[in-house]
Amino acid sequence: MKKKIFIVLVVLIVVIQFFKPAKNLSTSKSPNDISSVYNVPENIGVILDKACNDCHTNNTVYPWYAEIQPVAWWLNNHIEEGKEELNFSEFASYSPARQYRKLEEVKKQIDEGEMPISSYTLIHTNAKLTDAEKQTLLSWTEGIRTEMKAKYPADSLVIKKGPRPPEE
Repeated sequence: MKKKIFIVLVVLIVVIQFFKPAKNLSTSKSPNDISSVYNVPENIGVILDKACNDCHTNNTVYPWYAEIQPVAWWLNNHIEEGKEELNFSEFASYSPARQYRKLEEVKKQIDEGEMPISSYTLIHTNAKLTDAEKQTLLSWTEGIRTEMKAKYPADSLVIKKGPRPPEE
């Protein structure tokens, strides 16, 4: 009986390998990329590449284990959730209020040590941010928020209460 269960499990594991999620791979930079509306200096780009972009852009650099099911399903779900929260590839398509709020959330998440998440840095140890990198990223986001305050009326940087508008 144990042998039959083992064989069924092996067959099941082999079969699920043929059902892979679509990968989050983009061949070109989106016209809505954050860099199309705000300056992203090279040092910031390096930090974003190592710690943020795999889950928060339209282009993920996949690790070897992303080819194995059911891990790939879990990873794909995690990436989709990350992009739903914040997608630097689509940042320019956000309203000014949403951009402003997202930059505030980036600051909060970094300040509280919530980003990058521990399940990511556990395997991607190079994604751990040093205190200097955190400060650099925080200064950059605050600089953009200051730029936004100068560019937009104050009430346009506030998310209005009430029903959420449909997302595009």
